[in-house]
Amino acid sequence: MKNPEKNIKNHIDRRFCSAPLMDWSDRFCRKFWRTISPHTHLYTEMITTGAIIHGDRDRFLKFDPAEHTVALQLGGSDAKELAQCAKYGEQWGYDEINLNVGCPSDRVQNGMIGAILMRHPNIVSDAVKAMRDACSIDVTVKHRIGVDDMEDYTGLRDFVGQVSEAGAQTFIVHARKAWLSGLSPKQNREVPPLNYELVYQLKKEFPNLEIVLNGGISSIEECHSHMQHVDGVMLGREIYHNPMILQQAEREFFGCDNNLSRREILEAYFPFIQEEIAQGTFLNHMTRHILGLYFGVAGGKVFRRVLSEKAHRKDSSAELLFEAIEAAENAAQARRAQ
Repeated sequence: MKNPEKNIKNHIDRRFCSAPLMDWSDRFCRKFWRTISPHTHLYTEMITTGAIIHGDRDRFLKFDPAEHTVALQLGGSDAKELAQCAKYGEQWGYDEINLNVGCPSDRVQNGMIGAILMRHPNIVSDAVKAMRDACSIDVTVKHRIGVDDMEDYTGLRDFVGQVSEAGAQTFIVHARKAWLSGLSPKQNREVPPLNYELVYQLKKEFPNLEIVLNGGISSIEECHSHMQHVDGVMLGREIYHNPMILQQAEREFFGCDNNLSRREILEAYFPFIQEEIAQGTFLNHMTRHILGLYFGVAGGKVFRRVLSEKAHRKDSSAELLFEAIEAAENAAQARRAQ
């Protein structure tokens, strides 16, 4: 086993992380989030080893340098393939390689990817060791507290203990078990009850490991509460639907007053959109990720409507952002005047 300290080129601050979200946390989304938060540690959506090895590697691994620090999440179980992809991830410039041991969908189970691997700690350990041998950046694991009939803490403890012996020093724990059959991926995010106490217990038993908590967190206040017991927190859908929570995180966890207005955030994102459109990217591939920017404030509905109705058109340009902003601000002003 490698010396754990040797595996870390640069310190990664994981106090506040964005979750890997399938079909959502792509490079366009992450660039938008980074515009709001300079310090949140970002994760890609899960990318399978097959896609990277046999597909368009640049398409799957490309990201904007402004995204740092950013982790590449891999889906797979073959140690040799995972090692190869970890090496590619390092070559492309990622700061961390994360192994998905939490996704419960039938599609990934059939390929021995995701939460089903919690039943096979030997496979996960072999994969972690192979990835650590193949690259010099941090290798981490994201997993559930259990699957199916793993009812007690013992299975979780043994899984983390065995995988940590292979070299993983950071475990991101979704505080729900996964049901490998009978529930959809959406239901697996909502139906199994949250059990934060099991994650807290992990940190007590493994004080030298970095434990990051994921699952059901919806406010900065909750983050502070959890961080009395763990090293960091990871939010997913809350960030996606209400990205301005990233500004709160900047203040609360990093002491950074990145108090850009919503207009200023979009003005900062605008050149990136222009550049991507010039390279052939469709506008709605980017604007779909910013619909939550006006979440909970006057004008938000109008902002979302303008983008939803027009961004998919072939003749739509980046200037549509300012049309949406103006519409939102006019709607808010009209509401205040009532």
